[in-house]
Amino acid sequence: MPRRRFLQLLAAGGASAVLAACGADTSGDEATAPEGSGAPSPERSGWFKDTGPFIAHADGKSLEARLESMQGLITPVPLFFVRNNSVSVDVDAGDWRLVVEGDAVADRVELSYDAIRQLPSRAFISYLECAGNHRAMFDRVQGRPAEGTQWGTGGVGNGEWTGVALRDVLELAGIRDDAVSVLLVGLDEESPEDGFRRALPVEKAMHPDTLLAYALNGEPLTRDHGYPLRAVIPGWVGAANIKWLGRIVVSSKKHWTRNNTTSYVLIGDDYPPEGEALGQPVTTQTVKSALALPWPAELASGSQRLQGFAHSPDGPITRVEWSDDSGRTWREASVLEPRFRYSWSRFELVWEARPGEHTIMTRATDASGATQPDSVPFNTKGYLFNQPVPHPIRVG
Repeated sequence: MPRRRFLQLLAAGGASAVLAACGADTSGDEATAPEGSGAPSPERSGWFKDTGPFIAHADGKSLEARLESMQGLITPVPLFFVRNNSVSVDVDAGDWRLVVEGDAVADRVELSYDAIRQLPSRAFISYLECAGNHRAMFDRVQGRPAEGTQWGTGGVGNGEWTGVALRDVLELAGIRDDAVSVLLVGLDEESPEDGFRRALPVEKAMHPDTLLAYALNGEPLTRDHGYPLRAVIPGWVGAANIKWLGRIVVSSKKHWTRNNTTSYVLIGDDYPPEGEALGQPVTTQTVKSALALPWPAELASGSQRLQGFAHSPDGPITRVEWSDDSGRTWREASVLEPRFRYSWSRFELVWEARPGEHTIMTRATDASGATQPDSVPFNTKGYLFNQPVPHPIRVG
């Protein structure tokens, strides 16, 4: 349907008019709220999901997953990590609207949940990772503690996301040729700036795989994961994947906000300031790998089959190596199928465990040839640590 006709129908009769014009049969296709949607909003330190399977950090806003609980390619929603900047938001999809506005669109548009779900859908498997995942390793490995929540290796999950391409929504609003920046704003008003937000360059916003997702693993998003709509930007840090999305602002000038000037910025001697930022704004993730073991791990002696996960913004992962002698020698692990561009990959290795204290390091290489480096320059906020991690293992 032409964009202007779509807007006329929305103005005249809302989503029902659009559906009627499309000849769609909406019987049995109403938006299904996730389990527990009728529950009251959580307390300031609470969650909608069961926190039992997680490492609950003291900030009250971070649930770190336990990789040892993961067995398959897809992370089950009850085990999927959560990073918030306030409490999870309880949104009624019936009243919710997505607003698209700004000086670089022809029309201000408001789209209902039904209208979003009637746009052409896309689905793919992609990992999602907190920018501070592995932050604790600056202290544990380099002896230099960084600011922020001390994430271990579990600030990551891998899911099947379903939604609509952001570019389809921008085209409905008539995005102009002079568009430079697309700002995504969440409804979590208790977050900094009265709604957590992140700006994307227009090229990234218009990429066909930049998604506005309404489902995870085939089910509507749950409250802790951004219901009714969130952004999913494969390969970018989790902070760019705005949850509870409520507003999109398209501008002919670059947006500078807290989250690309003072926060989610690499600040340190190796990161000269860029634009209005105090350092270099964090955008894409880095190639990483981790063993699916507790920290520290305890194992019995004898032959042990160990598993882990590796991922990269330029995937898929092509090789994983491991070392049990502090990196002096490396052996190749088996990278398991299937392998997808945006997905993490599973790997496994067989280790002859001898009684005593040990460490095992892993390093991954992706399809672009990028490999985990021997060392990572320190940055004050502890983002993007990806050097091989010496995982401590005690063998009885």
